Amino acid sequence: MSSVEPQHVLVLGGSSEIGGAILRRLAERRPLRALLLGRDADRMRDIANELADGGGSMAEVDHLDVEDLSSHAEVITDAFRRLDRVDVVVHCVGVLGAQQGLDAAPDELMRVLSVNFVGAGSLLWHATRALRDQGHGTLLLLSSVAAERPRASNAPYGAAKAGLDALAQGLADGLAGTGVRVVVIRPGFVSTRMTAGLPKAPFAVTADAVAQSAVGALESRAQTVWVPGVLRYVFAALRHLPRPLYRRLPL
Repeated sequence: MSSVEPQHVLVLGGSSEIGGAILRRLAERRPLRALLLGRDADRMRDIANELADGGGSMAEVDHLDVEDLSSHAEVITDAFRRLDRVDVVVHCVGVLGAQQGLDAAPDELMRVLSVNFVGAGSLLWHATRALRDQGHGTLLLLSSVAAERPRASNAPYGAAKAGLDALAQGLADGLAGTGVRVVVIRPGFVSTRMTAGLPKAPFAVTADAVAQSAVGALESRAQTVWVPGVLRYVFAALRHLPRPLYRRLPL
């Protein structure tokens, strides 16, 4: 075991490929004491075992029901207690789904909105309050470029991400001067299990590329990180494109 004090990390959405990649990147810098909360116990155990095999890091896993809002306060309080303190919260809760626009099934639409905004927003709220109470820490929130301007084919996903992104920015402003930081990560298309089978968009990246940028933000003063960085300029233009022209783009 390394003599370096471990970094204490809480992962919300612990079975996420990007969440796992962020943990691996963090573990390259110093040993971790991590707690992964999510829905897929097998995937979370695989990540935990990989961290342990790398030497110096320890990880526990537990179940998280994103849509059980009444449990979130207790889940976050218990997670902070189990870790003693939390240096970094990695918030990567989310589902894709509802990619058929107006033809999406109603129950799929509601699940995308429920998980990606209501549930994810509730966990964000409780986690930032817990960080504020302890007086330090950073929350890395996985958002999306879809938050900037939703497309017709994934309007529910984009709308939910837009709401979560805005909530994170507002909470970040409210945390100024408390010792707590919120960093919003906005990747474009990421090649993962979740996007398997979908046509690749321009500027597609890997989960590890997102992780590299997210971990790099911990040592900078960045508040919003685009992955890849060129998308900051692409969406600066798309954001102001007149709607009749935007509708004609092959997005």
